[in-house]
Amino acid sequence: MTTAGSAAVPSSATIQRAASEFQLALSDIQVQQIQRYTRILWTWNDKINLTAIRDPLEILYRHFCESMFGASLLPVENCRLADVGSGGGFPGIPLKIIRPHLHVFLIESNVKKATFMAEVIRELGLSNARVLVSRYEELGEEIAPLDVVCSRALGDFARFLAWAASPQIDAKHALLCLGGRDLDEIRALPGWDWSNPTPLPKSLQRFLAFGSRIPQ
Repeated sequence: MTTAGSAAVPSSATIQRAASEFQLALSDIQVQQIQRYTRILWTWNDKINLTAIRDPLEILYRHFCESMFGASLLPVENCRLADVGSGGGFPGIPLKIIRPHLHVFLIESNVKKATFMAEVIRELGLSNARVLVSRYEELGEEIAPLDVVCSRALGDFARFLAWAASPQIDAKHALLCLGGRDLDEIRALPGWDWSNPTPLPKSLQRFLAFGSRIPQ
């Protein structure tokens, strides 16, 4: 590993080994983008709380590999995706790294976290990636129509999915990272058809849930 301040940035071999455990194939450029992103994350995390995780390998597995793992569930290569409550950029920016043709909106109401994501986008040279400083409920035509809405750290699923299905957003699909107890809650909500949950590798209690909106 190389050092970035007091923290370590995983080597290329470590990143590729972790990616293989999630059935991910990364190019050399994508590996370098992960390393650059990690360096920026370490630097900014001293100023604002972007992640409570301090172990470099756990950041690699939990933030990068888990985020990228969701790419296998996306319906098309170049879909329009909104990451709601993006925080430190997860899962939206890693999804953009592994799927360069995505059109990504990163929605975050915290100005400092939004500024961090804008810096990552600039440093990594990502095109068609836009940060919106806003509560998601206040957005509409700025991002519509959407192919996919996604989130990792969301609480009020009923409100979120009602917003996603609303005429002003018109999202076709939803991708959520959930604990096992959340699955029954989202399945009980109207308007969405959920496929069988996909267990996250290296985790016993967290899943990816992919839902399609039921036409009215």
